[in-house]
Amino acid sequence: MAVAFLYPPAMAGSAAFLAASDPRELRREVGLLQALFNRSCIALAVWAAGGVFHLFVTLDGSPPAALVAAALLAAIVDYVVNFGVISIVASLHYRTNPIRVIRELRIGRLSEFIISYLGLAVFGLMLAKFVDDSSGLQGWWIVPVFVLPLLLARQMFFRSKALEEAHKELQDREHVLRALSNRMAEERQDERMQIAAFLHDDLAQLLFRLSIQVDVARRHLESGKVDETEELLLEIKETKNRTSDRIRALIRDLHRSPLGRAGLGEAIRGFLAEMARESDVRFRADIDEVDVPAPIALLLYHNAREGVMNALKHAKASNIWVEVEQQGDEVEMVLRDDGVGFDVEAPGPEGHYGMTMMRERATVGGGTFAIQSVPGEGTTITVRFPTSWLQEEESPGQGEPQVPALPPAGASRGAVATPPAAPTEPIRA
Repeated sequence: MAVAFLYPPAMAGSAAFLAASDPRELRREVGLLQALFNRSCIALAVWAAGGVFHLFVTLDGSPPAALVAAALLAAIVDYVVNFGVISIVASLHYRTNPIRVIRELRIGRLSEFIISYLGLAVFGLMLAKFVDDSSGLQGWWIVPVFVLPLLLARQMFFRSKALEEAHKELQDREHVLRALSNRMAEERQDERMQIAAFLHDDLAQLLFRLSIQVDVARRHLESGKVDETEELLLEIKETKNRTSDRIRALIRDLHRSPLGRAGLGEAIRGFLAEMARESDVRFRADIDEVDVPAPIALLLYHNAREGVMNALKHAKASNIWVEVEQQGDEVEMVLRDDGVGFDVEAPGPEGHYGMTMMRERATVGGGTFAIQSVPGEGTTITVRFPTSWLQEEESPGQGEPQVPALPPAGASRGAVATPPAAPTEPIRA
């Protein structure tokens, strides 16, 4: 801004193009075309700001109030030109709304941002005025006097930006934890409803049948029908055994935690082994030891269980593969079968919510859910969860989709950023 106030617009824009610095250029993190675009945006904004300033005032002949007003107007023009070009190019590049790009470029609250941006324009005017009023080399000593505090302010700017990002990350974590808690509560409610339905539909009917059989056996004894009584006693014994088996299965399901102490891998393998004993499908598991928080592990287990049950009910598959592996700060689970497949674009059957529940689990965990299927060629479901959202150690994770890495306005103002695994041994009964 000081250069825009001191020199003609063309000269100021050329100086801004040459002097605009970005440490990423030295680290070769920015390509040549992107660096040229960054510098061109800054030069265009400085040229426009200088043109507006010199159109209304002169640095050595206008009153202070007019200079300040012209400097503020020049700052507004600089902002509109610079951020307008960036928002249009970035929105085309990332295929998003320009308004969203502008929100990503703004740091902090709008009022604070506007005051800081206009304050820098006044600061630049003061620097330009001091340089213009001084003579020879003496005037250039003013530059470090102003630049050193400006560098300290820049450090405070990035510190405030880091604190704001940390605050946003904490809010995101709180949102994810609340969503996970609500989802787990809903699933526990679903489990209680399933238990109630099990007691009503299975055990209650067996006990009612047993009660009727006992009453009939008593009447046979009173009538002296010994043979009929013996046959009925055998039926009573069979009903009793079935009831006992149902009760033991219910107790085992209630007593056993979905994950237990063994962890996610053993829980999934145990579930697949149980399913293998009850069906003719061959299950193949390739499950790595992954470091994930307990809520994410529970969501992974429920998604694996839901996906396998859906394949058993609807896919008519001969083989089902379950793969879990760690990929950086993400964990990926792939469920694959060689069943009949289906058209993913077609609406799902009414009353079937398995896929919807799997997608909801992925969403509340900050992950992604993708399904690929073709009629006659099987189905592949891929679920990814970020592990860094809920871990204590700080590491760059992937959470809710955002506008990709646009640089802060105070740094480089024109920047625009740049087959299934082999099956393992089958689980056999």
